[in-house]
Amino acid sequence: MPKIKVLLADDHAVVRSGLRMLLDAQPDIEIVSEAESGAEALAQVQQCQPDIILMDIQMPDMNGIEATRQIKALEGDTAVLALTMHEDDQYFFEMLQAGASGYLPKRAAPDELVQAIRTVSRGDVFLYPSLATRLVQSYLSGGSGGDSITLVSDLTPREQEVLVLIAEGLTNPEIAEKLVISVKTVDRHRENIMRKLNLHSRIELVKYALRHGLIALEE
Repeated sequence: MPKIKVLLADDHAVVRSGLRMLLDAQPDIEIVSEAESGAEALAQVQQCQPDIILMDIQMPDMNGIEATRQIKALEGDTAVLALTMHEDDQYFFEMLQAGASGYLPKRAAPDELVQAIRTVSRGDVFLYPSLATRLVQSYLSGGSGGDSITLVSDLTPREQEVLVLIAEGLTNPEIAEKLVISVKTVDRHRENIMRKLNLHSRIELVKYALRHGLIALEE
């Protein structure tokens, strides 16, 4: 099985060194490059083609938010996982809006970081619990970015089932096994859901499911 290729983007060498020591010990993760600024991360993406970028926010030349925005426009398949000391709402929502697939504070435990990388590598979303709570609160109150006006009732019963399972983090093969249908059928349902709800990414789908009470955060 190919390893998850990771690029470390942080302007502190000691942080990058610590991350490298942690992640080099994981059999399924490979550090392919390092960057000490947002601009350098942008350049490295094109050269190294990482699967995931661990992105700090405050960096010289170009901050992590703008770097994420440009990287997602250039290499949409490259996932960005924010790893930062900042836990305030402004940075959190700006990173998500820029296209990040996850947000993790630097105070998180090492095993939480490894879990986050593996989760994002599957195309899922990883949000640190306390930050995920803020996301729920914001979208339940109608803040930060709005929501689709399409109702869940516009989906077929099967599409609603698939929507919930996607939002809960299941992969397409896992959904196919659970519902006893083919992966191609899951793909078709997912395309229909995205089209009907005018959603464009898994994180938008998760927000929608949370706001409409289809899923709930575990305590």
